Amino acid sequence: MKGSDLQQTSDFCRCRFCGEPLRAIFVDLGMSPLCQTHIAPEQLNAPEQFYPLRTFICEKCFLVQLPEHVAPKTIFEEYAYFSSYADTRLKESEKFADDMTDRLGLNAKSLVVELASNDGYLLQYFQPKGIPVLGIEPARNVAAVAIEKGIETLTEFFGHDLAGRLVGQGRTADLLIGNNVLAQVPNLTDFIAGMKMLLKPRGVFTLEFPHLIRLIEGNQFDTIYHEHFSYFSYTTVEKIFAAHGLTVFDVEELPAHGGSLRIYGRHVDDVSRPIVSRVAALRGKEAAWGITRVERYQAFADQVKETKRKILAFFIGAKNAGKSVAAYGAPGKGNTLLNYCGIRTDLLDYAVDRIPYKQGKFTPGTRIPIYPPERIRETKPHFLFILAWNFKDEVMEQNAFIREWGGKFVVPIPEVRVFD
Repeated sequence: MKGSDLQQTSDFCRCRFCGEPLRAIFVDLGMSPLCQTHIAPEQLNAPEQFYPLRTFICEKCFLVQLPEHVAPKTIFEEYAYFSSYADTRLKESEKFADDMTDRLGLNAKSLVVELASNDGYLLQYFQPKGIPVLGIEPARNVAAVAIEKGIETLTEFFGHDLAGRLVGQGRTADLLIGNNVLAQVPNLTDFIAGMKMLLKPRGVFTLEFPHLIRLIEGNQFDTIYHEHFSYFSYTTVEKIFAAHGLTVFDVEELPAHGGSLRIYGRHVDDVSRPIVSRVAALRGKEAAWGITRVERYQAFADQVKETKRKILAFFIGAKNAGKSVAAYGAPGKGNTLLNYCGIRTDLLDYAVDRIPYKQGKFTPGTRIPIYPPERIRETKPHFLFILAWNFKDEVMEQNAFIREWGGKFVVPIPEVRVFD
């Protein structure tokens, strides 16, 4: 290992799963604010807190992780992401509800529980089937939307204590869902212990999370931000759940968010659901990639620096040519990209976002104004820079009208590409 990859270790820098001291740096993105703390106009003259955005590789269990610089309550009790504004996500959720209802034989006597249930984007598709549902969502402003839809939602953080209370009420899950939540959990032990407790003896849990190999190969450095504490390979996830008496019996590779995994799990002593061949196949694929070799990860940092230079070259070239650039989306990943690259209003005119909560505010750190999407037609930018690149097909379809004035789309990840 190169000397530049070494980090002084302390109790602060230990693996959140196995406790190993963390020495190997995955990538260092400098200092950045919390990516969902959008700035209101009256806050523009106030100071803003920045935190280190340096990720590490555990050399024992190979969990890639970010130290917990900020308490989860600071990040999640009020949140700026509402899942229902992504049409693609809604279609996927409806299909998932149909598939799981058929696969597990869910009915009026079942209970479906979703952890980090957001605005009810998924549970709303189980309700018309007469299947009881329960959402658990700590962000009060987001949970309020689900409650208005008639979806029972607890505004709490999930863990062993909450699971114990629910079990005491006789409420256990036939299907326990966690989509894009595992990365946001600093205390994995408490969270997974709660899952095990809440799951019925023959119950099934499903989790979706970005696949670490896809993150590396797809150059998705912008998915690293403070609310994402961990970044998972299948190999590491399997170990983490096995340590809690839970077995992964199936896995799917999904295109969502640049490449994700969906795992299906059960209690280790539930032999009614055999382990399918896809599990061993993915484990073998990761082994062949080099998932347990630290050096396999370490080229990523140089790759990220090169991507930053290419992104800046695009903006500088556009501005030197007198072209206007607007951004589509103000997601967490976009704010990582803007802050790491140092892109402010001298390079990017403004951003638009469909989520009303963000409109009229400014991006954290870079202070770029956020407008409703109608702003695009009003100003006719030469380029629409898609920060929400994981929904690029949806964004390009919805905004195809920019071609009327010769506008072009720009997708920054995995590399800068301009689309007519």
